[in-house]
Amino acid sequence: MTEDLLIVDNLTVDYRVRHGVSRAVAGVSFELGPGRVLALVGESGSGKTTTGHAILGLLADNAIVTGGSIRYRDEPIHDLPAHKLRELLGTSISLIPQDPTVSLDPVRRIGHQIEDVLRLHTELDAHQRRTKVLELLELVGFTDVTRRFRQYPHELSGGMRQRVLVAAAVAAEPDLMIADEPTSGLDVTVQAQVLDLIDDLRVRTGTAVVLITHDLGVASDRADLIGVMRQGELVELGPARQVLDNPQHPYTQQLLASVPSRLDLSRERPLVTEPSRERPLVAEPAPVIEVRNLRKVYDGFVAVDDVSFTVHAGRTLSIVGESGSGKSTTARVLTGLTDATSGSVSLLGTEITGLSRRDFRPLRRDVQIVFQNPYSSFDPRFDVYDVVAEPLLSFTPARQWPPRRSRRTHEERVVQALEAAALPADFVDRRPRELSGGQRQRVAIARALVLEPRIVVLDEPISALDVSVQAQILELLCELQDRLGLTYVFISHDLAVVRAISDQVAVMHRGRIVEQGDVAQVFNAPTADYTVQLLSAVAGKALADAGKGIS
Repeated sequence: MTEDLLIVDNLTVDYRVRHGVSRAVAGVSFELGPGRVLALVGESGSGKTTTGHAILGLLADNAIVTGGSIRYRDEPIHDLPAHKLRELLGTSISLIPQDPTVSLDPVRRIGHQIEDVLRLHTELDAHQRRTKVLELLELVGFTDVTRRFRQYPHELSGGMRQRVLVAAAVAAEPDLMIADEPTSGLDVTVQAQVLDLIDDLRVRTGTAVVLITHDLGVASDRADLIGVMRQGELVELGPARQVLDNPQHPYTQQLLASVPSRLDLSRERPLVTEPSRERPLVAEPAPVIEVRNLRKVYDGFVAVDDVSFTVHAGRTLSIVGESGSGKSTTARVLTGLTDATSGSVSLLGTEITGLSRRDFRPLRRDVQIVFQNPYSSFDPRFDVYDVVAEPLLSFTPARQWPPRRSRRTHEERVVQALEAAALPADFVDRRPRELSGGQRQRVAIARALVLEPRIVVLDEPISALDVSVQAQILELLCELQDRLGLTYVFISHDLAVVRAISDQVAVMHRGRIVEQGDVAQVFNAPTADYTVQLLSAVAGKALADAGKGIS
């Protein structure tokens, strides 16, 4: 029998919080041998990431291991001195963190940040390090790697930044890798490339992987073992096939039932001519978004090239494609955050091309955006109440200023928005840093919905959420659309989610739309080679027949 590389025995982790102590991990135990992959799945806040950080010795200052042990190669590491732990990290144990914006230095080129790992943990000279970094950038799916080496994090999309973190984590070929949502910001083709890279490292060097993910499709395809966590406890653990085919715990059964491909979100949606509060029903809806020949160029780089589409009131257009394909740039143009280089964009009958920010402001109440990375869009001084109430305060009439600290004026609407996004009312006093990634994303959704907008642009709005919360948010978005006639532009790399929520789909590749049409048409009979490639790369084939006995 192969000796276990990692043994976690009865691990218990507490956080010291404002009102006492909160238990984040309660008695978690598992063993992992060389070359094996354990996927930890469960809700945001279930303890997955805390477990991973405890293994790495990277817990927050207010966290403490209060019970159990962590052994690596039969040596205890949970209480190692800091200098001893640093010797392990980067060489023997590495991390792919969840949030690339927080993890990358904004003032250093990405090539140099990857090179740091090689400089600290290998004997390679400067020329060899640079050559290795270029190879790693190519391995994680970049083209024109010499130019990418010189770029700063802000010049890359969220998915591109995530690939940089993967390249840094695998650079020194560690024995144990903690991968915390390593593909959450990636489209399906690059997701497959990254997971193949991790798998290749595992096969070549015997690297063991703790894969923390909300994506059951990825877990089913890539893991040998699946552990299901809920409220800090490991409620089910076993071989992947066994857990998927014959789940024993009700929560595991609930997770499998929440997989987007199994959701039934189909319904007859009323079409409306104008996004007015009355939403009158008509046979022929008027378009509320019209984009014609949109083009956006950054310093000679064509990010969006001759893009055209129309979205009618009460409908959902999803835009899919690789990271860097122009999806998010299109979203920023629609919401007035980026000016178009040329072309025409009309929202609610108003041509916005060429409008100043001042002139665009009247549309802000009716056009809201949910960003891909919620944490970077929050003011770090704000608590959750302030974050969600900020749009309301922005539209407070001038005569009512200053509105700050008249908190209770908007408390009811803030609480309603939080509850609609599946968060309890008592979250109003928490700080964003005290929340999990998924909880922050729900706060971002609440902030976008608090003004009851007519158009919502959602840029990867559920990429950080586990499947059960994904299902809640998707059902919420559909219910709001049915009730208020909302129009969505939904940007996502998750094709299962796109299929569940969309009326129309536009597939972008290298700045252009290569295929668009009704969702059934595009998914069932794609005509573009790139669309076929996207669909063939979708994770979760092992889930197709799993758990069919679940009621």
